[in-house]
Amino acid sequence: MLRSRWRGSADERNFSREHPLLSSAAVQTWVGESAASTRSPTARPSVAPLALLRGRPGTEESTSLSAPAVLVVAVAVVVVVVSAVAWAMANYIHVPHGSPEVPKLDVTVQDQEEQRCREGALSLLQHLRPHWDPQEVTLQLFTDGITNKLIGCYVSNTMEDVVLVRIYGNKTELLVDRDEEVKSFRVLQAHGCAPQLYCTFNNGLCYEFIQGEALDPKHVCNPAIFRLIARQLAKIHAIHAHNGWIPKSNLWLKMGKYFSLIPTGFADEDLNKRFLSDIPSSQILQEEMTWMKEILSNLGSPVVLCHNDLLCKNIIYNEKQGDVQFIDYEYSGYNYLAYDIGNHFNEFAGVSDVDYSLYPDRQLQGQWLRSYLEAYKEYKGYGTEVTEKEVEILFIQVNQFALASHFFWGLWALIQAKYSTIDFDFLGYAIVRFNQYFKMKPEVTALKVPE
Repeated sequence: MLRSRWRGSADERNFSREHPLLSSAAVQTWVGESAASTRSPTARPSVAPLALLRGRPGTEESTSLSAPAVLVVAVAVVVVVVSAVAWAMANYIHVPHGSPEVPKLDVTVQDQEEQRCREGALSLLQHLRPHWDPQEVTLQLFTDGITNKLIGCYVSNTMEDVVLVRIYGNKTELLVDRDEEVKSFRVLQAHGCAPQLYCTFNNGLCYEFIQGEALDPKHVCNPAIFRLIARQLAKIHAIHAHNGWIPKSNLWLKMGKYFSLIPTGFADEDLNKRFLSDIPSSQILQEEMTWMKEILSNLGSPVVLCHNDLLCKNIIYNEKQGDVQFIDYEYSGYNYLAYDIGNHFNEFAGVSDVDYSLYPDRQLQGQWLRSYLEAYKEYKGYGTEVTEKEVEILFIQVNQFALASHFFWGLWALIQAKYSTIDFDFLGYAIVRFNQYFKMKPEVTALKVPE
């Protein structure tokens, strides 16, 4: 009866298909079957955990459970499973109804050889731009990314219509949940915060090219530009994409996963020597993660839909239109609001030639955060008045969460150092991020919330 009555929301049904062992339907089925076993004197419990409460061999208790015992176990297991469902649904990104489906093409684009790469791209364009003459298609390789390869495809010099083909980097499935990336992309697109997503394929996706200039660290200090960035980030943070569930951050879960994947050494002797001498031990890293989770989780920063990777090159500025757009949503998801801003401030230092003297000073941060809060309150319908105390509280939260950003990308870079085929010194980048974490920690942890 319980099974026949359960229908569930659209989100729960989608979640059930993706996580069958944690779905509400599975819980309801389990409850119904357990309840049925209590009603029949000859029934035997069919769920494995019940065997743990069986009695001594050779007794009646060894082959069946009393009705009260079955009920107690059923309730206990249901509580655990329901808690797991609630946690998972709190991280589940709700794609708005009516959003266009994204086709998945059975095409693999080889990126090691130029000719095979072109062949794969043209196979995609047969579906996306069937009217294009393959002989006239120009492929332009973008080299700014250190995770994936990005190719622009177009047929005229004006570049009025450009299809971007992004090819996932080697082993990046260890770092990125591609299904969540597509959901985030679709949600942001539905709210006017992302370009059109044309399709996914076996090892990448295709999307619309945004006209404008990818920014450098020198640009993000410009008040005219950083106010646009603050406003756009506030718009994303104000998006309601959880369909009634109270969202929870998956930062610590993801960080724990990354920690489990970091290498213990490298085959290259010089690389291994740097790793052993300049990277903190696993014990120290684990202790720092425990400390961060305990301290930062209690700062009171709201959990919102975040970009989580707002480096300068992921910001496209269109001077003619006077706006900015963000690209690359691989790491998007629910996270602490202050983490997203702190991570962006860390990226003022750049990526290839990192210079933390470019980290925004208190005055610039104050202006940035006030612009952000005014926009965030406006989007949430709270007015636009912002107090000095609100700015100060956010300043403290942001700078303390900047520690988590350094740590996260330090772990990420260690994994990339092991697997990536892109020509970049990932180990050196990890060393820089961990060094900055330990350098910043005493200063930012001394900050206190005003009375």
